[in-house]
Formats: sequence, C-alpha cells, structure tokens
Amino acid sequence: MVTYSGHARMLGELVVAGQLSTFDQLPQLLMRHIPMAGWSEARIYISDLQQKVLTQLPDRGDPEQDPGSGSETVPEVLYVDGTVGGRVFQLGEIIVVPGALRDEWWVPLISGGERIGVLRLTGPSDDKRRGTTVEEELRQLAGLVSMMLLGKRLTSDAYGKLVRRARMNIAAEMEWRQMPPRTSATNRVVVSSLMEPAYEVSGDAFDYAFSDSTVHLCVFDAMGHDTASGLVASLAVSTCRAARMDGADLQRTARDIEEAIVGQYGDNTFVTGIIAELDAKTGTLEWVNRGHPAPVIIRDSRYPVELRKKPDVPLGVRCDEREPVRSDRLQPGDRLVLYTDGITEARSPSGEQFGLERFTDFLVRHNADFLPAPETLRRLIAHHLDYHGGTLNDDATALLLEWHGPTPYPPGRAEYVVGLP
Repeated sequence: MVTYSGHARMLGELVVAGQLSTFDQLPQLLMRHIPMAGWSEARIYISDLQQKVLTQLPDRGDPEQDPGSGSETVPEVLYVDGTVGGRVFQLGEIIVVPGALRDEWWVPLISGGERIGVLRLTGPSDDKRRGTTVEEELRQLAGLVSMMLLGKRLTSDAYGKLVRRARMNIAAEMEWRQMPPRTSATNRVVVSSLMEPAYEVSGDAFDYAFSDSTVHLCVFDAMGHDTASGLVASLAVSTCRAARMDGADLQRTARDIEEAIVGQYGDNTFVTGIIAELDAKTGTLEWVNRGHPAPVIIRDSRYPVELRKKPDVPLGVRCDEREPVRSDRLQPGDRLVLYTDGITEARSPSGEQFGLERFTDFLVRHNADFLPAPETLRRLIAHHLDYHGGTLNDDATALLLEWHGPTPYPPGRAEYVVGLP
C-alpha cells in the first residue's frame, strides 16, 4: 500500500483543483490546501511590469462555498529594493524569518527561468523544520504555483491590472502581448530582456526561441516613435518567426522581413536589427547585422568584447549586395548582449549621452557580482532611467544571453540559473 505525506497530498490535490480555477482564485485555492502540509497562511506577490514592486494577489474568497465572501483585503505592496520579499525576488533564494510562535518563509516564484514574484508561507515556529528538506518541499510548491500562475495569466485581465502601475499606450499593449517572457532558460542558457519605457514603448521589439540545441535571437528597432512604428516592429517579429518555422537560414530570414516591410510600406520606413543563432552545445554564434548597433560580449566577468562587423543597410532599404553571415565562438560563462540605440544614445538632462562605455562598464561590474541575468538587467534599467531623469525619449531594449557552456546545468537546480551560484 502506497502512503503519501501531507506535502505530496497537497501538491496532488492542488494540481487537480487548479484545472478549472481562474487566476484570481489561486490564493483561496492555496489557502484551502496548505494545511495538509502544516502551513497556516499563504500569500502570493506578483512583480509589476518594471519589477519595482511586488503586489499581493488578493484573496477574494470563494463565493460558491461562502455566498457572503467576495470582499477582499487591500493588497499589500512591497518594494523590490529594501524588503525581504524583494531580496528573495532579486536573488532567487529562500529566506526564513523566525518568530516566537510562527515562522515566515519567503520563496521565489520562478518558472522556466522567469521571475513571477514571491510566495510567503507562515507556519509554526520549529527549529527542526528549518532545513534542506523543507526548502526542497517549498521549491516544489512554489514551482507548481508558478506554473499555475503562468498558465492562467494570458486569459486573465486581473493579472494585467495587477502588474501595471500606469496607463499603457496602444503600441506598448500590442508589443508586450507579442513578446516572449522576459526571462527563460534551458539547461545551458539563460535569456533575459528589458524594454523601456514599459508603458509607452513603440518601435523596439525582441524575440527568442529554443529549438533542440539552437537558440534563436533577434532585436529590432523600427523608424519612428509612434503606433505605426510598433506595427512595423511587430511585422518584423512575426515575419522572423514565420521564416524560422519554415526552416529559413539567417540571410533568407532577413530577406523575408525586408520583403514584408517593403510590400506593406514601400520605401516609407525601415527597421534596423540583429538576427542571430547560437548552437548551445558548441557556443558557435552566427549573426547578421542590418544597420544595428553591434553586439557586446561580457567575458570572464571582467571586460567587454564588441563583435564588430560591417553592418548591412537596414531592413526596408533596398540593396543588391549583402554582407555575409558572421560566425563567432562564445566561451563558457559569456554574456552576449543585443541592444538598441535607445540604451547608448539617450541623453541625460544635461545633454550627455549614456554611451557604450558606461553601458558595458555597468554590465561588467554587475557580472562580477555574480548577479542573475534578469537581476542585472533590472538594475541596469533602473540606473539608466535614473541617469536620464526618469524620462526616455527613445525606446531602450536589451536582450542578454548567458551561455553556461557545453556542460549542462545540474538537473532540477533552478537556483543555478536565476539565483546565486
């Protein structure tokens, strides 16, 4: 006869009960099941779009079981900088806050490398409970909750409202819906991204995908700063995806994007971009540059390497001659950065450009601190916005890929990917 622990039973029943629940019913669902594993309270906190605050997903009760429920408490808001929950979110570590009667456990909510928020669990104070076994159980619970959140957020307006701190323009609404998750990981690579101004972005776009051992990457910057620019950038991303699905190589992909732009807009607009492919087993990087800033590699946590290559004309500018695909080789631990000129060319209130040197120096310093890739970018954009007085006149986008090397990460150890080494 097979017997199950309270923890295993809790996970199993959560999986079944969660099938037909909505995004905003998850807190009540969790509260109903955690007593099986000895926990008395659970709270879910979700990161906002700019990763500045963590907002509690409110518990709206269960109107079907309790017709008098439905009222909710005011959601608690935690700053990512300067709070226990914020530190857990930044570094991917579990923190326990001991109490005389009850302990608080703060656990990162991570799925596939993407940082969603944090989970706070409360249980009886017990020194025997503070060990490796309970941490492993908490990571299992947090992993399940993270997958449930991700699976339900695309069909939930509650999620969209929770993560916004300002009104979003139409172009940004369109582009965020099209972009992949800001962070994702396999057993050899981590890909993370940023895009600002988050609520007013227009002409920038990025994409990435995994196919066997190949990582596909692209970053685009469309001419202009309006909804029309967002439409052009979205057309570039969609055409790139269609070409990839059709098995096109990099040069053909670029041609397909150009033909789509010219066919729709004639000679009235263009897009700069980098389209790249990484062989995650060997570190071989192939890429084409269509009028875009050159990629940068942060190597040995100490110095930047700019991958210089004569760029082709932008996509949408007709030209009979094309530069060949360039091939480079990454080294284990390298961080490859693709970015738009809104990062380097934006000016401070005094008129000084942020510049490539300041950009790469920031990446080097934080790489040396062994911060996870998504946390490095979160701090980069905070620093970038502060340098420019909180206002950007152009979209600023960065896509960072960290290659672990030919040897995969240890299986089942997400902290190697998004937490401290």
